[in-house]
Amino acid sequence: MRTKLLYILVAIFCTAVQAQQYVPALPGYHYEFPRDHFSHPEYGTEWWYYTGNLRGKDGHRFGFELTFFRQGISQTKSGDPWHVNDIYMAHLALSDLSGGRYYTAERLNRAGPGIAGIDAASGTVWNGNWQTVLGRDAHHLRGVGENFSLDLSAAPLKGPVIHGTDGVSQKAEGAGHASHYISFTRMKSTGTVELNGSRYQIDGDTWMDHEFFSESMNGDEVGWDWLSIQLNDNTELMLYRLRHKDGSVDPYSSGTYVDNHGRATHLTLRDFTMISPGIAYHSQKTGATYPVAWSVTIPMLKLQLSINTPLSDQEFVSHFGPSYWEGAIDVSGQEGNQSVHGTGYLEMTGYSDPKGALFGTTPR
Repeated sequence: MRTKLLYILVAIFCTAVQAQQYVPALPGYHYEFPRDHFSHPEYGTEWWYYTGNLRGKDGHRFGFELTFFRQGISQTKSGDPWHVNDIYMAHLALSDLSGGRYYTAERLNRAGPGIAGIDAASGTVWNGNWQTVLGRDAHHLRGVGENFSLDLSAAPLKGPVIHGTDGVSQKAEGAGHASHYISFTRMKSTGTVELNGSRYQIDGDTWMDHEFFSESMNGDEVGWDWLSIQLNDNTELMLYRLRHKDGSVDPYSSGTYVDNHGRATHLTLRDFTMISPGIAYHSQKTGATYPVAWSVTIPMLKLQLSINTPLSDQEFVSHFGPSYWEGAIDVSGQEGNQSVHGTGYLEMTGYSDPKGALFGTTPR
C-alpha cells in the first residue's frame, strides 16, 4: 500500500509539471562548461545517466547503471526546507554477466535538508548516499544496494559530445519537442564492485549522458530503443529509434558517431538502419517482450554491427514508474574491410507500459 500511494503521489506531482512555466529546449542553445554539467532548474526534467561494462582482475564480467533524475514540480520560492520544488529519483543496477544474475535498487526523495540534490560548487549530484562527484579529471561514482555496491572513478578520455544539431536533439515535429543532450562517450573506469560478500577490483569503460528538457516527445510516441556502443578502434556510436503507437519509427530518430579524435557526426534516420532479427526476452514479471538482439548498418561509415546481450534478464522493474530493459551488450561486425568488436548498453522503453515514464519522456 505504501508503494502504491507513493506511485500515485509521483503521478500527481508529474501531472502538475504541465501547469508550470518551464523553458522548452529550443535551437540555438549555447553550451558552457562546466556550468552545463550541473542543474538546470528552469527545465522540467533532467538526468545524469551512467552505464558501463566492467571486468574484474579474475575476468569476472559486470555491467552497471547508476542514474540520477530531477523532476521539476514547482518553481515557487520558499524558505521551508521541506518545500517540494523537485523530486529526485535514482536507479542503481548491477548485471553479474559471468554469474547470470541481475540486481537493482531505486530511491525517491525530495531535497529536504540535504537528502538529495545537485551542487555545482562541490561538483556533486546525490540521492542519499548514492552520488557522483564530477571532478576536473574524473567522475567518482558510488551506489549501494541490499547485497551489492560499486565505487568507481571514471575518467573521460574524450571531451563532451553535444548531440543533435543547433544545440538540440530533436525528438518529434514541432518547437520544444527536443532536449539538450551531452555525453562523455568513453570514460576509463577503475574501482571496486562488491557482490554477496565478494569484492572485485575492476576496470572497464563507462558512458555518461546528461540531458535536460521540458517536453520532448509527442503524444503519438510510446517508447524508444537506444544504443550506446564503444568499439575497439576507439570510436563510439549512439543511436535511438522512437516508436509510434502504430509500430512505425518516427523520422526524428537519430544518432551520433564519434571518431577516434572525439569529433562527432550527427546521424539522421536516413543514415542508418536498426533492425531486430527477432531474438526476444519475455519478462515473467511485467509481461513485456523485449527485442534483445539488433543489427545496425550505417552505409556512410561502411559499418555493419551485430548486437547481442550476454544476459537476457536485465529488466529494471520500478516501483515508482514504468519498467524498462537496460543492459550490457556485446558488439561485433565490420567497418569496411576491418573486423571490429566492442561493448555497450541497450535501453528499451514502452514495452511494459506504453504510456511512457513518469520522470520525463525522451530517449537519452
